[in-house]
Amino acid sequence: MVEITKSMRVTGLVQGVGFRWMTKRVADQLKIRGFVRNEWDGSVYIEAQGPALNMAKFAAAVKASPTPSGRVATYEEHVLDKDFPYDEFQVKY
Repeated sequence: MVEITKSMRVTGLVQGVGFRWMTKRVADQLKIRGFVRNEWDGSVYIEAQGPALNMAKFAAAVKASPTPSGRVATYEEHVLDKDFPYDEFQVKY
């Protein structure tokens, strides 16, 4: 199974609406590992690692906002060349 690692950054109504916790919930359901954190500029940053098909589903959920209270205005992603695996998906502060 091919695994990929991506960084994602979203802007919009993504802080103070449960975005990070709902992102973790989706990641856990799809067996995605990595982390999510709020950034000082109001965006949310994600590093995610998992099977390519699950990563596509995860990215679609992030773009659509995993929380009904949130709204994603912009979405960027980049493939990362990471040599170390993540053990789980974490919400960072």
